[in-house]
Amino acid sequence: MSRPIDVTIIGGGMITNDLILPSIYHLQRTGIAGNINICALNNPPLKALMDNKEFREAFPGQVFIPYPSLSEPEDKNFPELYKDVLKNMKPRQAVVVAMPDQLHYQVVMDALKNNQNVLCVKPLVLNYDQSEEIREIAHKKGLFVGVEYHKRFDKRSLMARSQYSQGHFGEFVMGEAKMIEPYLYRFSNFQNWFTADKTDPFTYVGCHYVDIVYYITGLRPAEVSVIGIKGKFPNGNTGYLWSHGRVLYENGAILSVIDGLGYPDEGAGSNEQCLTMFCEGKGKTGMIKHNDQSRGVTHSYLEGIGVAGSHFNFINPDFYQLLPWEGEGYKPSGYGYDSIAATINTIYRMENNAASLPEDRAMEVRRRTIEETDKKGIIATPANSFINELVVEAARKSILNNGVSVRIVYDDHPHIE
Repeated sequence: MSRPIDVTIIGGGMITNDLILPSIYHLQRTGIAGNINICALNNPPLKALMDNKEFREAFPGQVFIPYPSLSEPEDKNFPELYKDVLKNMKPRQAVVVAMPDQLHYQVVMDALKNNQNVLCVKPLVLNYDQSEEIREIAHKKGLFVGVEYHKRFDKRSLMARSQYSQGHFGEFVMGEAKMIEPYLYRFSNFQNWFTADKTDPFTYVGCHYVDIVYYITGLRPAEVSVIGIKGKFPNGNTGYLWSHGRVLYENGAILSVIDGLGYPDEGAGSNEQCLTMFCEGKGKTGMIKHNDQSRGVTHSYLEGIGVAGSHFNFINPDFYQLLPWEGEGYKPSGYGYDSIAATINTIYRMENNAASLPEDRAMEVRRRTIEETDKKGIIATPANSFINELVVEAARKSILNNGVSVRIVYDDHPHIE
């Protein structure tokens, strides 16, 4: 009989609230996920998750185990507590890493050290060598590592990938991507970790579109340059609030990537995001155009209920929504949920297929699952999305040096220079 996979989420912030926890709750309801732990630096975000009215209505009776306890003082921090939580887990369960970018490497490595499968929010890590180290350790131990590049599960991306591979567009030569997150992010916990010395908008969200162009075309980035515009957060910390990146590909194609934390709170969308790709064919050109912030649905509410409490909203029904269904409460729907579910389901299937086998056979099953997932390339893994780590590594080198161009070299040991 198949056994559910226990899930520990490390990080209790925005992405856990907006996507990860409700997705795991539904997987628990359907028998895929077992016990759910959430570990955060302190307990105020855990109290907010526990008190979330929408979750109580959507997932009646379902709860998680908070670390630290909700009875601890709210101003007391527990930076090392997650390590104890990992040590107390049964081996070969699942850990979701939902921490700031610069903390991913250490937490992922600690999870692997404790023989846990991993789902990590993007980007996996900030340089290629760390990504390769994670890939090697995970493969050796037969542990699955997935990276949450959810745009890979958008039907628009899947359609474009299929049709590009059949030659229906020609060859990508010129493109523009944009992702501007809400201004109100500046007043969130971003102001404590989104500092110029740690990350930037290109690294944080621009990586989505770098990944999706590679996902659609298979073309590898060859050179990266990123210029940032600094500003002050309300608490006085300095961060890159805007960035402009240029990615050159091995076939000579160019992608312009504009990112920032500045979409107007009064705007109709929760953000602005889009992708346009022009392609050259024989005697004609092709085009892929995704207008992602407005998908043909608009709502105007009596009272403001949008991300910033706005009245008129562009609605994205495709990324993530909680919807009525035939079961109890509400069901998460969309490619955000599909991305989370794909990795957790793969871990569930892999571990249950291997559970009753001798260890040598079990390891064969696990490694075969990992290799097949790597090859299929829909779930992002260290093996099939490593170009993102090279691009992010190059981008950080570039933005910290006023936009200098940084080349990516693909040899026996891929690196930047």
